[in-house]
Amino acid sequence: MSIDPQKQDLKIGIVGAGAMGRGIAQVSATGGMPVYIFDAADGAAATAKDFIASMISRSVEKGRMEKSEGDAAIGRIHAAEKMEDLSDCDLVVEAIVENIDIKQKVFQQLETIVRPETILASNTSSIRISSIASACTHRNRIAGLHFFNPVPLMKLVEVINGTDTSDDVTKALEVIGKRMGRVPVVVKDAPGFLVNLGGRAYTTEALRIVSEGVATPFQVDAIMRDACGFRMGPFELIDLTGIDVNFPVSQIIYNGYFQDKRLSTYPLHESMMEAGRLGKKTKAGFYEYTEDSTIIRPDVTEEISASPARRVILAEPSAVLDGLLRDLGVSVLSEDDGVSPILADPIGEDCTALSTRLGLDSKRLVAIDTHTGVFSRATVMAAPGADEEIVQSVMAMLGGVSGGVTRIKDNPGFVAQRIRAMIANLGCEMAQIGVATPEDIDKGMKLGLNYPLGSVELAENMGTRNCLQILEKLQEITGEDRYRPSQWLRRRALLDLPIHTLD
Repeated sequence: MSIDPQKQDLKIGIVGAGAMGRGIAQVSATGGMPVYIFDAADGAAATAKDFIASMISRSVEKGRMEKSEGDAAIGRIHAAEKMEDLSDCDLVVEAIVENIDIKQKVFQQLETIVRPETILASNTSSIRISSIASACTHRNRIAGLHFFNPVPLMKLVEVINGTDTSDDVTKALEVIGKRMGRVPVVVKDAPGFLVNLGGRAYTTEALRIVSEGVATPFQVDAIMRDACGFRMGPFELIDLTGIDVNFPVSQIIYNGYFQDKRLSTYPLHESMMEAGRLGKKTKAGFYEYTEDSTIIRPDVTEEISASPARRVILAEPSAVLDGLLRDLGVSVLSEDDGVSPILADPIGEDCTALSTRLGLDSKRLVAIDTHTGVFSRATVMAAPGADEEIVQSVMAMLGGVSGGVTRIKDNPGFVAQRIRAMIANLGCEMAQIGVATPEDIDKGMKLGLNYPLGSVELAENMGTRNCLQILEKLQEITGEDRYRPSQWLRRRALLDLPIHTLD
């Protein structure tokens, strides 16, 4: 026997009246379902009920909800005095402290209280659902229902299948999630689930780039915001979530996947935590903050002293550079005059490798990242020992059309190529190992992390062969397993198949 997730008076029980429990209760009530909140602390459930009512009333005042709808939603919220008051619920969601022993005891207690068909779900963000269920008798009705904070604003919910979770329970939770106004994605019970796993690459690769001295945190953030469309740069994001949160989570996921180097963070991450620079919460992280916690953004404007280059040589044929230079009124010489800048727009290569491969004068070689365009922000790099006047002249040339020019140290994949390729590769690997469907992975990244593109579709946006080439060049130049391409990506790139193609 299983519950009917569509029934009109489907009752939701919430264990835990903290921020997450209150949020889940609110979307349950506004979704038309009666909700019963229990918390072991005296008065916490009643306080939560009042808080939710005030949130709903505020929505009514702001015109987001009709008064009749708001009053009806408030009327659906009930404070439970004891856990036994949840006995008639069709679904009970646990939203308490992230401690497996306490969670297991709560689930064991719930099993003795609720009906046999009642679904039991955990809002855990880091503990395996199967670990929680292992202490229970009816494991097939236990699943994860992982919301994101603040719940009323974050539309995503992860429906997590434990080892024994039945298909009926999964399907019922998808329906209930939609009734709550959320977008459900079905996820395998694995370290980090979907969003916490998929979000690793953005920040860990940025940390690696800064640690290698390629660019500053502020340059990386400017590139990823301006050129790639991310709402926040990776270092702003690290500071916002708190380094005392994201470093331990990175380690849990890295160890959970048996030290797969593609998931590793970097010593800089731990050093910041040990120094107590935890981000916005301590008013000091990678950024400094004012007393009212406003971020202080250092100026990343480059000082350019040279005149714009008017004559250049192309290292290799490039339709993109041809078009850009034509628009800028810059002449492209058919033969090297021995003095003009040599321009390139490599995919995955650094200037050192490029000049060696083509036998070019490395002092005059300047690479421009055209992969994400140059108009919002241009990125340039040159090999060690480059002629400073040459580099400056190319930057001045780009400054005429770009919102900003960022110069980085020589590096395979620049900044944007490298970070985007790592995000896409991790998304493809998640599809390969069945964490979720490619479509759900993309939904998770966009709704859970506000990425401009899902991590799987990002590979297609970059061009699957370009994405593969960036990773292969990174692996070849650095010698690191960290850049090992996912087989999902490799096969679809080589066969020229759409990236979402299933096996």
